Amino acid sequence: MSRVIVLGAGVLGASVAYHLAVAGVQVVVIEAGGPAAGTSSATFSMDVTHLKTPRTYYELNRAGAALHATLAEELGGTSWRHPMPAIQWGDSEESRRGLRERAERLRSWGHPCRIADPSELRELAPAVDPAACTASELVVHDQSAWYDAPLFVQRLLDRAATLGADIRYGLRANALIRRGDTVTGVETGTRRWEADWVVNCTGPDADRIAALAGTDLPMNRIPGLVGESTPVPELRLDAILATPEVDLRPAPGNRICSISWPVDALLPAQSDDALAERLHAGGQRVLPALRNARLAGVRLGVRPVPADGLPLAGTHPGVPGLYHLVTHSGVNLAPELGRLAAQEIVNGEGADLAEYRVTRGAATSVQDESVTLMTTR
Repeated sequence: MSRVIVLGAGVLGASVAYHLAVAGVQVVVIEAGGPAAGTSSATFSMDVTHLKTPRTYYELNRAGAALHATLAEELGGTSWRHPMPAIQWGDSEESRRGLRERAERLRSWGHPCRIADPSELRELAPAVDPAACTASELVVHDQSAWYDAPLFVQRLLDRAATLGADIRYGLRANALIRRGDTVTGVETGTRRWEADWVVNCTGPDADRIAALAGTDLPMNRIPGLVGESTPVPELRLDAILATPEVDLRPAPGNRICSISWPVDALLPAQSDDALAERLHAGGQRVLPALRNARLAGVRLGVRPVPADGLPLAGTHPGVPGLYHLVTHSGVNLAPELGRLAAQEIVNGEGADLAEYRVTRGAATSVQDESVTLMTTR
């Protein structure tokens, strides 16, 4: 193995490039924007393992979350991983029953979660207005975490570069180079880049890259707003909150990051400005200290969601040399998916990603809460 081109410098591309560089492969990363310039910087980016089924997909997410912790220790310096509990509550008997059933299933799988009394909010998240939680119980995931995705990407790319990776920004792949059926490189403008493998980690643009090879990827693009407040020094939030109206977590610089599935359900019918105000107002009802802040910015992220909710990994028959890697929940999965994809590129396809091949049917039953909320809007 002499040379691999990785298309995309988001969480998946950075992880693949890092693991390939560690394996001694000559890597070139080609990115149209900058590091984490696309969906990777417009995401809530937390450990979402507790939302995933079937069991094998849950285990893949659990491995990704565990590898985040391992990589953060190995790379040293400022960590992108911020451990803290995640707290969920529902606003209807149906939603509360769903949370209880999920908690029971997770405990049977060895996942650390528990049912708690709402009075625990005073200790776990004292900044929450008690009136914002009318539920009779909470579900608490004590070993959760949120991730600073842009920092994660930069740390991986920096280490890959020290290992010899060539990172190129501002270049867009507009054609694939082929020798017979085999993909042997890409063209960017007037330049040709030759390689033994091309790895497609371009997120929402992944099906365009596949189309350049005459194939397709069964995926959807689902938009979502991610808000970030101005600094609120007096607000200390030591938990990730998943409430019926809005999800909230800390962000770098004494800020609060927010998303809302009910708000996203109104895209694109309403204007981004109106929806941004609704997003921020929802956060203010949960965290009164946010009334002293405004939204510093809102990003419209486009989530690449495979048709059945599960990752797409591997090659199409008849098009060797082009390896695809596309998934929802990419931040949580990136360490493990990047490791496994790099392993396959170096050693050949194995069993670990067998159920996620790009050629599979889409009949798998997935009970991923975030995918369900997005695709049934």
